[in-house]
Amino acid sequence: MPARTLSGSSDIAALPLHVRQPGMQDYLSVWQAMQDFTDWRRPQTPDEIWIVEHPPVYTLGRAGKREHLLNPGAIPVIQVDRGGQVTYHGPGQLVVYLLIDLRRRGAGVRHLVDIIEQAVIQLLGGYGLSGHTRSGAPGVYVNEQKIAALGLRIRHGASYHGMSLNVDMDLTPFLNINPCGYEGLEVTSLARLGGPTSVALVAQNLLTILTDMLGYARIETIDTLPRPDRPDNRLTAHE
Repeated sequence: MPARTLSGSSDIAALPLHVRQPGMQDYLSVWQAMQDFTDWRRPQTPDEIWIVEHPPVYTLGRAGKREHLLNPGAIPVIQVDRGGQVTYHGPGQLVVYLLIDLRRRGAGVRHLVDIIEQAVIQLLGGYGLSGHTRSGAPGVYVNEQKIAALGLRIRHGASYHGMSLNVDMDLTPFLNINPCGYEGLEVTSLARLGGPTSVALVAQNLLTILTDMLGYARIETIDTLPRPDRPDNRLTAHE
């Protein structure tokens, strides 16, 4: 499939993309920050991509069924407001949150999902791996094993939540759930497939592909999440 892009007007294209890379972050704090940012943002607020890792946690989507939690044990379970069923986040997994104003771009959520999936497939191809999608089951698979999960929420015409990619992590917790609501679905990781094991390297490679597909010309990197006392979100790497 040819690579798709998410274009906008020249005024929108002139806005920078803010990329936040705060490292390991508690899931609840990041979820609250995403909601706050989406409520604060204005028509000229730059889009943002947040790159994080999370301590072990299961998350269950809005319509998620607890029957897919087979044996969560001591790992926390959080019901959240994204689409999809249950998934697992843990160290060694790259999590990318996309906070994008789709309304001002005239784009829909299906278009964004396609771009995320194709970006991951292109990334995998660069590592000599063949990724593919499955109809009705968002995400990316290698040899029918899931390597990337995807779940979004649209509010006020803007997206939040995003995707996770298994880089070099303990996959055992996936055995205690029906991943994404599919009984017996196997998962894999880049490390298991002989790919790179550095989350930072994979994040940079994926960011390069995503920003190209999303059409951003200027990128400003920030090491922290937005602060509640700065609702205008005009922090830049130079402040």
